This record gives sequence, C-alpha cells and structure tokens, in this order.
Amino acid sequence: MQYVFNSLASQYLFWTVGYTSPMRPDDAVQDHFTRLRPDQKKALRKLGISTIRDLLYHFPARYESAGPAGTVSGIAPGADVTLVGTIRKPETRKSWKSRRPMAEAWFEDATGRIKLRWFNQPYIAKTLHEGQVVKVSGRVTGSAASPYIANPDVERSAIMPEDAHETLFTHASGEAVTTLYPVYPESQGISSLWFFHALRKVFESHAHESVDDPIPSDILERYRLPSLQSALVWIHAPRKVEDARAARKRFAFEEIFALQLAVQERRRKIVREKALPVRVNRSALKEFIDSFPFPPTHAQTHAIDAIVTDFEHAHPMLRLLEGDVGSGKTAVAAATAYLVATSVPPGRIAGTLQVAYLVPTEILAKQHFSTFVSYFRDHPIPIGLVTGNECRVFPSKVRYEESAKLSKTTFRKRVADGLIPIVIGTHALVEKSLTFKHLAYAIIDEQHRFGTVHRKKLVTKDACAPHLLSMSATPIPRTLALTIYGDLDLTVLDQMPSGRKPIKTEVLAKDKREDAYVRVREEIAKGRQAYVICPRIDEPDPTKELALQAKSVKAEAERLKQEVFPDASVGILHSRMRPAEKEAAMDAFAQGDTDILVATSVVEVGVNVPNATVILIEGAERFGLSQLHQLRGRVIRSTHQAYCFALPESSGPTTRDRMKAFKNAKDGFELAEYDLALRGAGELTGARQWGVSDVAMEALKNIKMVEAARAEAARLLEADPDLHTHPVLRDRSRAAGASIHME
Repeated sequence: MQYVFNSLASQYLFWTVGYTSPMRPDDAVQDHFTRLRPDQKKALRKLGISTIRDLLYHFPARYESAGPAGTVSGIAPGADVTLVGTIRKPETRKSWKSRRPMAEAWFEDATGRIKLRWFNQPYIAKTLHEGQVVKVSGRVTGSAASPYIANPDVERSAIMPEDAHETLFTHASGEAVTTLYPVYPESQGISSLWFFHALRKVFESHAHESVDDPIPSDILERYRLPSLQSALVWIHAPRKVEDARAARKRFAFEEIFALQLAVQERRRKIVREKALPVRVNRSALKEFIDSFPFPPTHAQTHAIDAIVTDFEHAHPMLRLLEGDVGSGKTAVAAATAYLVATSVPPGRIAGTLQVAYLVPTEILAKQHFSTFVSYFRDHPIPIGLVTGNECRVFPSKVRYEESAKLSKTTFRKRVADGLIPIVIGTHALVEKSLTFKHLAYAIIDEQHRFGTVHRKKLVTKDACAPHLLSMSATPIPRTLALTIYGDLDLTVLDQMPSGRKPIKTEVLAKDKREDAYVRVREEIAKGRQAYVICPRIDEPDPTKELALQAKSVKAEAERLKQEVFPDASVGILHSRMRPAEKEAAMDAFAQGDTDILVATSVVEVGVNVPNATVILIEGAERFGLSQLHQLRGRVIRSTHQAYCFALPESSGPTTRDRMKAFKNAKDGFELAEYDLALRGAGELTGARQWGVSDVAMEALKNIKMVEAARAEAARLLEADPDLHTHPVLRDRSRAAGASIHME
C-alpha cells in the first residue's frame, strides 16, 4: 500500500529540522539535518545515533492516540478538555484580589487562544517557554466572555498542533490510515518531537527501502515475521496497535537471533582451543571436601561433579554457576580449585597449575581470601590476594597460620614463576603487569558486574585457554541466561545448607517503623547485629532536590545513635570512604565491635557476617527486586533466625505489588522472573548493562521466541559456520556481540 505525507507537516518540518536529500541508510544524520545545534549533536551521540540507519532503529518507547482532539474555539466553561497547541508568554504574577502568586500563560491553537492559570504554583512558569508544543488537560473555568483553564496538567506533546486533526500518513486518496503517534526515548537537548519529524522525512525520502534485511527470508516465513521495510513503517507509523506489536516482535527476534549467533559463534571458537589438562583425583577431592566444616548439599555435589567432568575434556570448560544467596558457591569454587592447584603442568615433574579468582570489590576479595585460607589451612597450597591497595600470600614464612604482606613486585614475580597456585583479586588481577605461568582455571564471581570484556582478558592471559567458571548470586531469568550467556553451560545451586532457616520478611509502613526497631533491640540483646541500608550517602541539597526525600547513611546513622539506639554502637559504610576506612568499618562489624552498620548497597554483594541477623532497608522501593534480594541475603549466613524489614517511602500500586512479590517469593529465581514480567523493559535492572535494547528485553519475557532464535542460530551456523552466504547477518551478529562486550 502506498503512503504519502501531508504537505502541511512537510512544510513545517523543512523549517524546523533543516532537510536535504536524497538519503541513504549509511549517510550521517547531520549531513541531512543541517540545523542541528551542538546540544542536539551531543544528544544523538549519547543515544548512539550517527547514521540514518541508526535513526531508523531508534524505536518509539510507546504510542499516543490523538483521537478527536478538541479545539479552543469549541470549548465552554465547565467542560473538561484536552487540547494540543502552543504555549505563549509564560510568566509569574499575583492574582488581582488575593495577591496570591501564580503562573500564567496563553495556550494557542489554529482556532484561537485561552489563558492557563496555576494558583500558588508560580514555579510552573519557569518550566514553560515560548513556542513550546504541549498537550493540556483540565477544566474550563471563568465566564463565557473570559474563560481560562485552572491548574491544568501539561505534557510536552509528541504531535504538532496542525497534526492534532490530521494523520501522519494518508492514502493518495486522502483516506486516514493512522491515529497512533510515536513517543521516542529522549536525551537532554533532543526531544521526541524532533525524532517524530526527522523520521517522517527519512520515510519521505524512501531511505528505509534501501536497508538490507539481515533475517533470511525462510526464517521470516517460518515465524510469520514482517519484512524489514514493512516493520520499519509499522513500528514508526502504525495504522493500528497490532501493526506496532508485529513490528516489535520482528525486531525483538532480529536482535535475539543476532545475539544467539554471536554467543554460539564464540563458543564454537573456544571449544576448538586447547586447555591445560587437570589431573582428576576423585579420592583426594573427596578428602578435601570432607575437611569442610559442613557436609555439602546435593546441589553442591552435582555442581562439583559437572565441573570435574569438564576438566577431563581437552577443550576449556565454559560454565555459569548460579546459586541463591548463601547456597555455597564459594565452597564449590574452593573444591574445584583444589584439583587444579594439585595438578602438575604437562611435561613437568614439579610445580602446579594455577587458578585466578576474580571478584568485583576489595571487601569481597578479602573475604574470599579469608574463606579459602580456612578451607586450605590443612593443605600446603599457597594462596595469594591482589587488590589495588595490597598484595598478600598465605601461609606466611614466619607463622604458617597467618598471611604475609608482599610488595607488588615480589608478588608478581611469584605468580609469574608459578609459586602461587591460587590468586584471588579484584580488577588488579587482569592487569597486563600480572602474568601467570600455568593459568588453567579462571573463576569469576558476580561476573555480570564485570562484563564479558574482563572475562576475555582473563581467558587470554595464557597460550592455552583456561577452564572458565562464572558465578552469580544474582538470579538471572532463564531467557536472559540463554541469550546473554548462551555460550556457557548452566548449573544451578537450588539448595541451601542444612540448618538454614527462611528469612522472615516484613514490609512496614512509616507508622510501623517502631516494630522493626523493637526486633533490632531484641537481636542486639541476644548478642546479634543488624544492618540498616539507606539509598544515599548524604542529605540532599534542599535548594536543588526538594522532591528527593530518601534517607542518607550519614544522617540516619546519627539519628539512630542519638534517638533510637543510644546504647548501641553504630558504624557506617559507603562507597566514598577511603579503602582503609572501609576495611576498618567492616572489621569492626565482623568482630562484633559494631552493633548496627548503616550502609548503602555497597554491602549488596558477598559481605559475610554470620552474627548479623536483621536488616532494615530504607526506601525499599528505590531498589530493584533482585537487589533487595541480595541485600536480604546478608542475614542468611548462619543457623540463627533472620529478619528483613522493607521500609518503602511511597505506597502506590506499583510499589505495593513489588513489595508483595519481595515478601512472598520463595527464592531469588522466582523473584527474577517476576521482576522481568512486572517491570517495563527499559526499567529492568541491567537492561543497558547487558547491552540489550528495550525491544529485546521485552522479548526476554517470551521463552519460546528465545528458544526459536537459539535453534535457528545453531542451524544456520551448522550450515554456514562463517556466515559467508549471509554477510548482512554476519555484520549484524558482530555488532550484537560488541554490544555485550564480546568482541
């Protein structure tokens, strides 16, 4: 079906965005939109838009239905109206009789104008500007001779005044074919309205017809997906909601398909590499595990067996170990590291293979170092710690039961000579200055926090590719795991160590806060400890952040100490503290010298203080559900009964739903799936972090689509391993791989 643009809108656009023709997909945006201001160019760069193709792939976040819009000429006092038009002469003044401060502006459309007034809200005038296109909703007040709209709601409009009664596209015959108007993701300096009109001109130039479709035609036909040219029209200018849905489904499949090709192509390359052989001595491994202070769960035993089986293969292991908070992932890492650290390098009669254990924070690195020391205390295997601030090795030459501090030069030399079989560290572990002699096993904890670029650095530090174990306590929905970590085998620790009691979780309103304080006092009286988590470090500047009322670590710690727990010892921990201050705060808490630790979410990952049995989370609605679950996991480190109190500051329907899910979810995996289903794709924690677009994140709610894309990618790579016969798809796949830091 042929579409043409109405001439009125085209004339308006010529003067607002500055258009030159013809357009081609690979042309730079600024070559055709010559009136771009510096702030608009900066905004486009921030949004990743440099070419016309990028502009076409900047999809609407939602749509507005214009419907039969009202006009100024047709309104009467007492009517509730919605108007689309232009702001004129916004100003602040005082009312004539009461002298109340107010904001005032004229609203204008093609049929006339009417006054807008906001009583006792003079600041609104500063949010409006001359010529601003808005959608106004409110009740007409005053007399027929002098009407005005009192305290109206104003939204920046995604459509132009002259378009309020006309459509984006019309048939050549003049028949209207759309009433849906796209609303685009914005950035400071460039608006949805700019995208609306810029894309109108792109379609008018027919540039979209020159974009090559990366999806093979047989796959489009098999899954009844629209062609690229049709989908581009449907997603930017849908005739009906069903068109927009079909287009989004197609683009979601396209991105997931490209990602699946990228991860599976990478796996095919890695499994062709050679790994250093690990000597699997199962009886020695059993003796090591039996020395743990606890019996392993069935899930831990299964995970260890899977990893050991991978060690027996000639190619490197690629495995993701997911386990809920407190499920014992570190013990699995220690047991499998023991096998590697007791294996002799090929062709040698002495020495051992080496293990690198990468963690995201210095606090967690020191904690894992301490845990490994406890596991290996009865086994003569040196263990190293490297962070940005220090290097240590266990055991000390002076006292076996202690670790010794080393200079960075000495530490690096010992690692390079193969004298330290197990090295635990932060980003310092992947620095070029640190080299391993026989790196055979790489363990990455909370690996999504690093991104796969760090994984690749670690994996390529030796001539042979090491076995790779990625671990995460942040539950990942199955669809996301299949997509982002499709190159990894998946093992799940779905059991908790025996004796662990489920955490009692309560969501408390502001007037019930004292209930949480009573529980804290009771736990402190038993010799236990507590966390209080706050969303921010400092109090906001009252002149700049009037709307943000989140509690801060510093102010809340002082208040708790002075007003609520005067007899308790209160400490603080946050990201702006110096490393030595952080270490002192954590040591004091771990040793029991601090009763209550007031902190930001810096304690979210891995902090292990078994004596802490209660946690209060202030402003709970400000955290993602998975993050709340991570925080709750800080108090499930012992067999004592643990308590979690979520203290939200708001009580809207969304907050209530999320808090109900947080309270009732049986485990983190259930919560992660709920989070994916409940929240908008753009809001999902990690959407940008994973390098996946909002459209693709929506697809991750559809396991059938992900599995179909995965199967099609495997089939295509089997027939054409290097994608020689699909060059457009090859480029799309490489771009997708780069977006998740795989290249």
